[in-house]
Amino acid sequence: MPAIKRQQIMEAGARLLDERKDAIAENLTLEMGQPVKEAKLELDFASDVLRWYAEEGKRAYGRLVPSRVPGMRQMVTREPVGPVAAFVAWNFPAVNVMRKVAGALGAGCSIVIKASEETPATCVAIARCLQEAGLPDGALNVVFGVPDDVSRHMLASPVIRKLSFTGSVPVGKHLQKLAADNLARCTMELGGHAPVIVFDDADIEKTARSAAAFKSRNAGQVCISPTRFYVQENAVDRLAEAFANTASEIKVGDGMEDGVAMGPLVAERRLGVMQGFVDDAKAHGAEL
Repeated sequence: MPAIKRQQIMEAGARLLDERKDAIAENLTLEMGQPVKEAKLELDFASDVLRWYAEEGKRAYGRLVPSRVPGMRQMVTREPVGPVAAFVAWNFPAVNVMRKVAGALGAGCSIVIKASEETPATCVAIARCLQEAGLPDGALNVVFGVPDDVSRHMLASPVIRKLSFTGSVPVGKHLQKLAADNLARCTMELGGHAPVIVFDDADIEKTARSAAAFKSRNAGQVCISPTRFYVQENAVDRLAEAFANTASEIKVGDGMEDGVAMGPLVAERRLGVMQGFVDDAKAHGAEL
């Protein structure tokens, strides 16, 4: 299919996604907890991602390389690598999925994607939008199941030529080992551990507001969520007070309710992790 035709289908899919944003956002919130206002913003970004890759697909140019031999022309062309296997995390059900799907389709590759078993509805909604926009059968395939079973089955197939994964470092290592048997290319977006560095000449109030907002975004379940703070000694007390004041104003509750800025954690299993963070901080001198 020519790149211009792919772009037209992807643009039509983006328009459908925009039209259905409110309904999809509610399902996203019900599945993983982030406030519905944030869910709508995520879907806006997902539409932007789809449009961006659609346009970039039209610009996958090649190049001419000067030859060392007279009378010879050397050309480099970009071609689709082939069928893609993609696995994504649950924390951004729309954007994580769309980055895989749009990248593959924009390049002219078919894709088999396994969405998170905890947040499947948004992936299905994206697939339906593209299907109704005219995407040929078999270009985008959505599968569900036990993650390890699915990944082992898919990556054992010689049909798969590319692996794309967003998730944790241990799972990324595991998938890369599976992909190695067929020399499938790999692209990994793995977990982060984001530091914040604050000097005493910074705008402390602005820094506190920004850091508290990023820390509470998606209940902190973001790979770039601030994880540790390095603060110049003269600014420690000012930042701590400003941060605490800002954090105390964050409304926590049901993500479907107006004014809620932080919803629940994605699942009960995360409670133990949070308790571990609190216990570790207290053991190192923090006061609750």
